[in-house]
Amino acid sequence: MKNLNKKKISKSTLYNWAKDLFPINRSLTGPGNLETLNYFKKIIPDLKIKKIKSRTKINSWKVPDEWIIKDGYIKNNKNKKILDFNKSNLHILGFSTKVNKILNYKELSKNLYYLKKQPNVIPYVTSYYKKKWGFCISYNKFKKINKNQKYHVFIDSKFKKGSLIYGELLIKGKSKREILISTNICHPSLGNNELSGPIVSTGLAKYLSSKKNYFSYRILFLPETIGSIAYIDKYKKKLKKNVVAGFVAVCVGDNKSWSVLNSPSKDLLCDNLAKYILDKNKIKYTKFNFDDHRGSDERQYCWPGVDLPICSVMRSKYGTYKEYHTSADNLDFISADGLWGSFTIYKKMFSFLEKNNDFYENNLYGKSEPFLTKYNLINSTSIKADYKKTNLIMKLIYLTTKKKNIIDLSTLTNNKIKYVRKVLKLLIKKKIIRKS
Repeated sequence: MKNLNKKKISKSTLYNWAKDLFPINRSLTGPGNLETLNYFKKIIPDLKIKKIKSRTKINSWKVPDEWIIKDGYIKNNKNKKILDFNKSNLHILGFSTKVNKILNYKELSKNLYYLKKQPNVIPYVTSYYKKKWGFCISYNKFKKINKNQKYHVFIDSKFKKGSLIYGELLIKGKSKREILISTNICHPSLGNNELSGPIVSTGLAKYLSSKKNYFSYRILFLPETIGSIAYIDKYKKKLKKNVVAGFVAVCVGDNKSWSVLNSPSKDLLCDNLAKYILDKNKIKYTKFNFDDHRGSDERQYCWPGVDLPICSVMRSKYGTYKEYHTSADNLDFISADGLWGSFTIYKKMFSFLEKNNDFYENNLYGKSEPFLTKYNLINSTSIKADYKKTNLIMKLIYLTTKKKNIIDLSTLTNNKIKYVRKVLKLLIKKKIIRKS
């Protein structure tokens, strides 16, 4: 294998990682996940590969057994493969049980999955929590199957009690306050919806590991849903205490569009940081509402009672592009430019946050609004010329009833950071606000 631990990251570096990892068959569990994490560990040696035992119960969930698949195909009566797992691992229903049978067309067709509206692609289909077998096929190929023949269907797979495997990297900074980056390692051969997230996250891990940071950065490589549920269940107290902002890195590989899925609150540091950097770089993006469009691990991080400050900055958002969950979401759909653009924006977000790491809260929580005339913050005679400054003072006092970063306060008041700091300095002097 090539030397992966190069110092410099480039467009081609990210895309080459994607080319290496694309063929690996990943799922919720199984050897493909370990192979993927071992690849990343060669790039970021401090990555910890951790395990959660199969059949561990977490609320109403249970960690599944390891799924191991070696081969799968459908042969016609001339012993010719009309479908082959080794040509595309999307051909096998995710978590499919083993099968070795001779079937007629009617019996076979009950276990085939295709998309009539996208006749040239193989759909990505899974059955994680109900045992069944099946194949995925393009609709055009399905139509060519001879209805008068019999077919040999074969899937060499098994389940064993083992572990769910995930990766974790903690890059310690000066502060224990953490920025969380979470990404998924559970989809086979899907470029934007799956592989782009781990690729960009690994690039960010390498970049952040080379810097002296104020914040600490926790980067997670998890199988979707069950991985984040299991991790939150184990570390919820620590996450709620330390995480001040976080991002689910998913769908960051194509070069077609930009998307932001806000946190449920819409005005947290993660939301404001994303808005600030995208606007500053004059990037047009579609804003998605959490209540209507959540679909990845932000569902778990933002679940009521967990309430972590998480959002997603993406390219073409999952579910919004026709290639989603099909064989068309491939290495041609993502690009070196797309991956690099996402890496660059995330890097700019974190660099900007590092330079603006000050938080503020006021001393009046549970008390009344302060009498500003007493503090000589407004004229005793109200005139229109004072309204702008007075309005900003009142907004800052109100907003800091909850701890807020300077980026939050700048974004939420629509004022430049430099001016907001100047007013905050005055309020600190009057002992209304304190630097936290």
